[in-house]
Amino acid sequence: MLDIKLIRTNPELVKENIKNKFQEEKLELVDKVILLDEEYRNTKSRADDLRNQRKVISKKIGALIGKGEKEEAEKVKEEVQGISDELLKLEQQETVLEAKIKEIMLVIPNIIDKTVPLGRDDSENVEVERFGEAKTPDYDIPYHVEIMESLNGIDIDSARKTSGNGFYYLCGDIAQLHSSILSYARDFMIDKGFVYYIPPFMIRSSVVTGVMSFAEMEGMMYKIEGEDLYLIGTSEHSMIGKFIDTIIPEDELPKALTSYSPCFRKEVGAHGIEERGVYRIHQFEKQEMVVVCKPEDSMAWFDKMWHYSVEFFMSLDIPVRALECCSGDLADLKVKSIDIEAFSPRQNKYFEVCSCSNMGDAQARRLGIRVRGNDKSKYFAHTLNNTVVAPPRMLIAFLENNLNKDGTVSIPKALQRYMGKDKIGK
Repeated sequence: MLDIKLIRTNPELVKENIKNKFQEEKLELVDKVILLDEEYRNTKSRADDLRNQRKVISKKIGALIGKGEKEEAEKVKEEVQGISDELLKLEQQETVLEAKIKEIMLVIPNIIDKTVPLGRDDSENVEVERFGEAKTPDYDIPYHVEIMESLNGIDIDSARKTSGNGFYYLCGDIAQLHSSILSYARDFMIDKGFVYYIPPFMIRSSVVTGVMSFAEMEGMMYKIEGEDLYLIGTSEHSMIGKFIDTIIPEDELPKALTSYSPCFRKEVGAHGIEERGVYRIHQFEKQEMVVVCKPEDSMAWFDKMWHYSVEFFMSLDIPVRALECCSGDLADLKVKSIDIEAFSPRQNKYFEVCSCSNMGDAQARRLGIRVRGNDKSKYFAHTLNNTVVAPPRMLIAFLENNLNKDGTVSIPKALQRYMGKDKIGK
């Protein structure tokens, strides 16, 4: 959410940003919120004046009663009552205007970084760099579910009976591989200096609307019926929410956190849910990284975080590339974002496995996450998030890139101490 002062003082900048995101339908919202804000400030100013008048006149009543001038005091009381009646209407008007302003402010997109490439959608995202040698072997790579089934590692049919499409049972070596990757991801981030967390898996609506846009919420979140609780779609939601309405001493920054959680997603959209696959599913587990820092440090952290993802995947012998999201592909809260895509030998192309985002002060402004500077000033923090790893999607890349001709799967050295073996087979 932007600072209303920015919209007041530089509406053309905000409009230009909306155009750069190809959201022209939102241009009228800038002028609309400016008019509402002016009306709100005038209403508030009038209400403040009436409160002062009432305070002064109320003292006069006491003085009149003290002098025994009861009749005059009653007249003044009527005057105070008139002021109170008008004040009540103004206060109600303030509440209505404030709600309307917030509703609009929540959908005006954040100001994107000047380095973000302009483009309408993900087809115009820009490749930054490739890491590792993307090789297609001289033998066929089966579909990922077929690889898992050949290793007696997955049961989708039973899951469909218990839960429907978008669910699975993992078992045997594949289940162990899944857990080993998460354990390795946890230790990998701890070694980078991040503090490990297991957060709440449900959050209140006040946190949901603080960490994401309404469009994302409708397409992702599962609501707990009868309660003000949502199942998290990623532990970033809980971890950023942890700091709601707090003032962090500047000396305690940065906060570098890594968190494990199950994740629950509706996955509403064009892609739908595969019947025979684990790429897009309703339930999975993930290791996340989250940073809360000073504004001047956020871009340095952004670069550091997406490079951690590259390092992690390279340590598991999975070639990747970094792809910068163009302006039209950025969610409204994001300032800048890079996706890490893993190479699929079966399809001879890359697919997304991580997404690193700098949110600027958008989440902090919505959630009231402020920093107290050493000079006693207060300002909003910057927040960033990035996926460390999200199996089972990541398992697709792992299995395809480590599958041998004989159907066995090699375990890279970094993972061997977690698996207790260097290969899994039938």
